[in-house]
Amino acid sequence: MKILFIARHWTYFRNYDAAIRMLAGHGHRVHLAVEVEDKLGGEGAVRALADESPGVTVGTIPSSRPDTWSSIAPRIRLAIDYLRYLDPFYDDAPLRRVRARNRTPRLLAAGANPPMVGGPRWRRFYGRLLHALDAAVPPSESVISYLAREAPDVLLVTPLVDLGSQQIDYVRAARRLRIPCGLPVWSWDHLTSKALLRDYPDRVLVWNETQRDEAVRVHRVPAERVVVTGAQCFDHWFTRQPSRSRDEFCAHLKLPADRPIILYVCTGVIQGSPPEVDFVIEWLEALRRSADASVAGASVLIRPYPSTAGVWKGVDLTPYGPIAVWGGNPIDERSRADYFDSLFHSAAVVGLNTSAFIEGAIAGREVLTLLVPRFHDNQMGTAHFRYLVEVGGGMLRIARSMDEHVAQLGTALRRPASLEHPHREFLAAFIRPHGLASPATPVFVQAVEALGSATAAPGRVSSPAWMRAVLGGVVRGASWLIGDRLVRSPRELDPARQAALTASPGAQGEKPR
Repeated sequence: MKILFIARHWTYFRNYDAAIRMLAGHGHRVHLAVEVEDKLGGEGAVRALADESPGVTVGTIPSSRPDTWSSIAPRIRLAIDYLRYLDPFYDDAPLRRVRARNRTPRLLAAGANPPMVGGPRWRRFYGRLLHALDAAVPPSESVISYLAREAPDVLLVTPLVDLGSQQIDYVRAARRLRIPCGLPVWSWDHLTSKALLRDYPDRVLVWNETQRDEAVRVHRVPAERVVVTGAQCFDHWFTRQPSRSRDEFCAHLKLPADRPIILYVCTGVIQGSPPEVDFVIEWLEALRRSADASVAGASVLIRPYPSTAGVWKGVDLTPYGPIAVWGGNPIDERSRADYFDSLFHSAAVVGLNTSAFIEGAIAGREVLTLLVPRFHDNQMGTAHFRYLVEVGGGMLRIARSMDEHVAQLGTALRRPASLEHPHREFLAAFIRPHGLASPATPVFVQAVEALGSATAAPGRVSSPAWMRAVLGGVVRGASWLIGDRLVRSPRELDPARQAALTASPGAQGEKPR
């Protein structure tokens, strides 16, 4: 069986490397293809995976439509996605709404809430109109030709829920060619914090019953298309052993070996959030002021968020020692070993809202956070954050004041070692729903193999040529009549962003996102 696996960029494949190896080991051919390059080192890891796994190949997909619809389709889809964030849920956590509006053409964003008629009923009508316009966009001939040349037996696409995602074209093309198509959900937050699905693949592979509910209730995916596999991306943490002794680890980071280590894991905060660095310094000051000697004297290891690691350069942390800033993107064996050593040799894991909480829970560490009002959009303003507190009894210990958090840290640092894993119920419910001793990767692979024998759902009926011609004429006429500024998004019109794009190799062809 040939499997074509399409991802937004190389780093997405890090969550599937074990599954890809297993599929290749079963004799399947797996071609990994991306839309754009990334700056996080993912390509090297993927090419190394291909080198060591016969049957795995890599490449790129057509980056844009070579027709007049290349600018129309993304704008309509961004407007559809913007409507999601007008839900009352985001009234007190608006940063995602702001981000979506910033990417939506100004005219289409204004149409979501016009004077006099704006409101839920209007938005439902407006959403149906936008969906009808999106349906009128003709299939991309370049995408259809690419899939026809590759001729896969199965198409996998991830993440598919980016704002204005053009991966929808691949789902539609696969339907037209009757190729079974699947969405492997990449992360714990992708069904709650990203765009809504509107073209349903033949299978949606989710981690757990919570995500199954999200897929069916929120995204309205037919229940029979949703398969619970478990979170295959965490399998390797369950069996991993540290690569260094504690003394070796502390010596490497120049931290004293006789003190407990608190691991602070930085978060990829939503655009528009305050700087996390400032909060971390406030947190360090509170630790060092603590009357609890174990907290005040503990070593602190700060693990930067991979894409924003540069913000720590030049930050003077010497007043808060012993402290270290260390760690890279865990995309290969060495970086994963470094990461696991950080978890294993720490007594507690702290952060705002990050998947590192899950990895800390797998390692059996106390996992703590402080609710910070200015980071509400990143914490209680997200549905997936609450799962860490609610599912399987929860595993995240929350504090609502710095004093309460410091007290909880003191308790965590003094927790005696136990043979009983502290987060069994959460892990069994959220990560390994088929049994805590049952890895998710084989279940994921079985689901992909079963997809190969599934009957692909029929493609949607193409809109008439006259409708497509009218839509194209209206959009071009609107651009001419009302000016380019109204059919472009604030993000596209940002001079600083345009200067950065112009200076970036190959950036001229970037589509609005």
